[in-house]
Amino acid sequence: MNVAAAPPARPRAVRVDLLLIADMIGANARVLDVGCGDGALLEHLARTKAVDGRGIELSQGDVKECVSRGLAVIQGDADEDLADYPSGAFDYVVLSQTLQATRNPRRVLEEMVRIGARAIVSFPNYGHWRVRWQLLLRGRMPETDILPERWHESPNIHPCTIRDFIALCDELGIAIERQIFADRKGRTSLGGANRRLANLLAEQGLFALRRAR
Repeated sequence: MNVAAAPPARPRAVRVDLLLIADMIGANARVLDVGCGDGALLEHLARTKAVDGRGIELSQGDVKECVSRGLAVIQGDADEDLADYPSGAFDYVVLSQTLQATRNPRRVLEEMVRIGARAIVSFPNYGHWRVRWQLLLRGRMPETDILPERWHESPNIHPCTIRDFIALCDELGIAIERQIFADRKGRTSLGGANRRLANLLAEQGLFALRRAR
């Protein structure tokens, strides 16, 4: 008896910040996605750019989801396990919407630019005007579309602004090769090259980085 093969998994919808990140990555590159979640970015890059993608993810459930979709993902912790990777092992190391949830963001950034020729980081901007307005008007921790959790449920332990992140890169000797300031829908004409204005208007920042010294 012939058994029909299972149909291939349908491509999933990809978050707008992940699409912006994908645009920064060249074809056939070696990519490590740190905190890759359900593997949507890795799957998108494999389908559209034929990358050699690897992932590391803390959630066992997400790791199982990734493996079931044929992705090379292992369970691991960005704060602890990046030190095990050799220097220069990847063309790009990606950390999307996760930096603020790490215990030691400084060390994570240092490891990313050591492991990869380039690092790409995205994070929610706590300097956005809605965040400031909610603190001023309500006197309570903000809840927005891009920061939906209540303060006692949020995984974010090191929230930062765009200006905070740029200052940390300067301190670590990490060069910013490209910067994108976007709202939650991925619109990117927010502040242009004016970082102070972007710190007020942008809901998220995306940065392509490399080691400068």
